Amino acid sequence: MRTRIGVATVLFLGLTSLPAFAQPAALASVEVRSLAGGELSAFDGVVEAVRQTVVSAQVAGAIVSLEVKVGDRVRAGQVLARIDARTAQQTAAASDAQVNAARAALEVASRDFERNKRLYDQRFISQAALDRAQAELKSTQAQVNAQIAQAGASRTQSGLFVVQAPYAGVVSEVPVALGDMAMPGKPLVTLHDPTALRATVAIPQTFAGQSGGASRDAASIRVEIAGVSGPSGSITPTRVQILPTVDPATHTVPMRLDLPAGLTGLAPGQFVRAWLTRPGTDASQRLTVPLSAIVRRAEMTAVYVLSAEGKPALRQVRLGRPVNDQVEVAHEIGDPVAIGPQPRLGRAGKDEAVGPCTAGQAVDAVPAL
Repeated sequence: MRTRIGVATVLFLGLTSLPAFAQPAALASVEVRSLAGGELSAFDGVVEAVRQTVVSAQVAGAIVSLEVKVGDRVRAGQVLARIDARTAQQTAAASDAQVNAARAALEVASRDFERNKRLYDQRFISQAALDRAQAELKSTQAQVNAQIAQAGASRTQSGLFVVQAPYAGVVSEVPVALGDMAMPGKPLVTLHDPTALRATVAIPQTFAGQSGGASRDAASIRVEIAGVSGPSGSITPTRVQILPTVDPATHTVPMRLDLPAGLTGLAPGQFVRAWLTRPGTDASQRLTVPLSAIVRRAEMTAVYVLSAEGKPALRQVRLGRPVNDQVEVAHEIGDPVAIGPQPRLGRAGKDEAVGPCTAGQAVDAVPAL
């Protein structure tokens, strides 16, 4: 004889066989708070060097020596490259010889003038003869001065064949090779100062107007650079400068954000993203929770909210961008959220504390309490 067991009986037996979940221990909690500032908007830009120099050749000649390569740190006055200066050196030597000849002629003219002056005092020569001797002396003196100036120019010209660093910095580009022909104005080395960098972004005119553009506070702007971050995950600029020019094609205004010194991994040309507050937006609509309160269970992102009785319940949330140690949430939560190690109900009837999940970590699903 067969015995029929109802579906309700099976469900009852299955539920009674499940292990009992223990109540979680008291959890630290924090209130959901509004983030200062209005709605944020992101704008892309690049890193620029405040001081960047393209060192070019000032004379013509073959490059006979390259003393640096890309990435080298140089000091002020260090030799970067050398250009063949044999012709310039010979010209300088010839100028020095002409100076010596002019000085010898000046010495002769000076003695002739002194002799003619004594003869004039003794009434042996006329005033005209004395005037001619004096004019010859002045002409010879002028020739000596001209030769000295020409020799100085030749020495200066020969010094231009040695290219030196104008200041301490980092070599970012060397567009020439050994043996290339250098011409006046041809770039040889690009150098920048790594201690003074800035981010330049193009912002709409609405962000640069009277509603908060030119008087923006640097503390309200966050800069994000891949691989480079400050202590809070983003970088706060030290100074904001909005240029008084507008691009007629895009109707955007250049904004420069001076980056703090001491950041590693920065180089001109890197991509940056700046987050700015849209003028006139309501700050009360931006809610944040601590990063330590976020729970990740497989593909779900949630927080534990505490009821009035202190009981935690898992509630799914949609996250925005992180701000310091907080993260924005896209909707109202209403209740306090648990922070620190998150509770997980163990199958043995005991509470367990687990930390934040990592990528690829398998985590049991946690039912709402």
